[in-house]
Amino acid sequence: MAARVLEPQLSAWRALLEAHAAVITRVEQALAAAGLPPLAWYDVLWAVRESPQRRARLGELAARLTISRGGMTKLVDRLEQAGLLRREPTPNDRRGAYAALTAAGETTLKRMWPTYSAVLAEVVGPLRAAEANTLRRLLRGIEARGTAPPTQAPLPGAARRGSPGSRPVRRQMRA
Repeated sequence: MAARVLEPQLSAWRALLEAHAAVITRVEQALAAAGLPPLAWYDVLWAVRESPQRRARLGELAARLTISRGGMTKLVDRLEQAGLLRREPTPNDRRGAYAALTAAGETTLKRMWPTYSAVLAEVVGPLRAAEANTLRRLLRGIEARGTAPPTQAPLPGAARRGSPGSRPVRRQMRA
């Protein structure tokens, strides 16, 4: 028997997914209208910028940004071709590589931020500080429970990724 999720919690989950999709769509449209790269580029560049020495392992980036390893490799290929990132070998792993931010990548982040932040100001800017703090606390709680080990084993016959009846997981980013 499947675990029961009560309607208020299920409705909250749906609202979170729909809000996320709506904001991402608005940001993507604004970036495209301004002739800027897609949001996925910004997210990867920002994650690399925030990493130690402004470089990150590709596998770690993929996990952090919820992109498949293959998708991350293709995305980094495009960013490298555009001169925004460069690959650097890892000293102890021949197969591994770092993605390192270039000066052009830093410039691109700075060009994209005003457009991105304008949408965020419009969408989340109207929240009062107390509302924003409550929302952040609630979402961090969901994140913590989502990253904690499962409290019970999956039920027999539960839908698995790609099996009939399973639904694709909405990803934060698209490669």
